Amino acid sequence: MSAPRLMTAMVTPYGDNLEVNLSQAAKLAEYLYENGSEGIVVCGTTGESPVLSADEKLQLFAAVKEKMGKRIPIWAGTGSNYTDYSIELSRKAEKTGVDGIMLVTPYYNKPSQEGLYQHFKAIAGSVSLPVMLYNVPGRTSCNLLPETVKRLAAIDNIVAIKEASGNMDQVSLLKNLVGDDILIYSGDDSLTLPMLALGAYGVVSIASHLVGKRMIEMIDAFASGDNKKAAAIHGKLFPLFKALFVTTNPVPLKEALNMLGMEVGGFRLPLTAATDNEKKQIKDILLQYHLL
Repeated sequence: MSAPRLMTAMVTPYGDNLEVNLSQAAKLAEYLYENGSEGIVVCGTTGESPVLSADEKLQLFAAVKEKMGKRIPIWAGTGSNYTDYSIELSRKAEKTGVDGIMLVTPYYNKPSQEGLYQHFKAIAGSVSLPVMLYNVPGRTSCNLLPETVKRLAAIDNIVAIKEASGNMDQVSLLKNLVGDDILIYSGDDSLTLPMLALGAYGVVSIASHLVGKRMIEMIDAFASGDNKKAAAIHGKLFPLFKALFVTTNPVPLKEALNMLGMEVGGFRLPLTAATDNEKKQIKDILLQYHLL
């Protein structure tokens, strides 16, 4: 099986009392698969990983993997800012049958580049699963530099990076340094096409909850050399990409999914529901795209 180009960072559905809704998570994974997703990341940023316990994460990994079987790869978000915790969670995640793990850069404690290298090396060495690095300095205050990624790419099971720095110069340097040693995924829907042009392989998307088939169509068009078509699709989807960030992700996305009847529930503090004005903007964009 070739590596997925369109991966979805899945939201975590909650019940009425904000308990994790495992059956709804399984249904959502099926829906994503039917609508173009070629892989799913469970318990990433969009999955509200900071407010989930280790046991809840492991239950989600198992439930989604059991539902999807071998149809598409399931990647588990097991990163944290405590190396030993991530090692333990990654080992337990491997036992649930997931196909890979995604490791966010350590947040808050602001390690050096050497610290980042040792952190990721230790976790990767604790499992046999493929590893995707995740660089999102806007959330972590920690930027995983291309030179460090090049060092990490020499580790056999570090196979990909979700690059969400938003810095195209950094993406260019990253591609120059790592070549085809690891796959580069865009971590921003609105930058998917620009990053593909710089040599990225795919995207870890949130918009694919709503327009997965269109995302795949854009990626396919670019891969086949039809840049005009790819750019046209990007242009049409761009307002939606931006609308999903009218407030902190995943709030707009979960509000949109609830409006569409997908019953993904509310938000655990410190996240709160969208304001009335934000909900109006979200509803308007769904109407604009004939999703509602």
